[in-house]
Amino acid sequence: MEFLYNFSHLFLFFLCYSVLGWAMEVILTLIEDHKYVDRGFLIGPYCPIYGWGILAITYLLKDYTDKFLVLFILAAVICMVLEYTTSFVMEKLFKARWWDYSDKKFNINGRICLETTIPFGVGAAVSLHIISPFINKYMNMIPHNVLIVIGCTLFILFVIDTIVSTSIISKIKNANFKPYKDNTEEITHKIKEYLKDTSKLTKRLYEAFPNVKSTFKNTKEKIEELKEKNKKEKEELDEEFEYQADEIINEEKENNK
Repeated sequence: MEFLYNFSHLFLFFLCYSVLGWAMEVILTLIEDHKYVDRGFLIGPYCPIYGWGILAITYLLKDYTDKFLVLFILAAVICMVLEYTTSFVMEKLFKARWWDYSDKKFNINGRICLETTIPFGVGAAVSLHIISPFINKYMNMIPHNVLIVIGCTLFILFVIDTIVSTSIISKIKNANFKPYKDNTEEITHKIKEYLKDTSKLTKRLYEAFPNVKSTFKNTKEKIEELKEKNKKEKEELDEEFEYQADEIINEEKENNK
């Protein structure tokens, strides 16, 4: 029971920050774009990257809670590593880039940038001093058995959500869209067309990540393009051969006169 309690407490702590991160992104999008967008690639209202980030910061930087400047710098570094790694892994797994900071100053491969790293560092430092004690205070008030039931139930739902959402992302990866030419802009346009015609759950992903950039190159499409190219080259060679043959025949006729 002690293990289940500790696990449930840890997962609920993780979930609280995941929900807070989701809420923050929704509010920022609402302010910037003046519309509600359900952020995150999972179905539920949470962004796990925030939960993982605060867990890493909480356990790795627990000895620096009284040194705000050091805490801020190390928290910013952890956030950068986590965001970059998440972007890289998702792109490798699903052949799509889900956010891009290429248009911002001081970015690294468009995956992270100084403009977002500084707020993350400040937010993480503030969270350890204010938000985390508040969350832990009220979670400690919940009876052990009740907290275990809540934590385990939400964990099961979270796992199911992750499986279903990953399946949807895989559909994006395997989409047989036909770009007009091999470049990111055209591929992105085709992905959006594909997502608009699929299920509501998949469409939600498009709405959550309107700037999704695909790096997926359809192998079948590439083969068809090569076949078409070879076909045209063969036709051109045949025409050139016929032309030269006619020239030789005409030359022979002229010589025989």
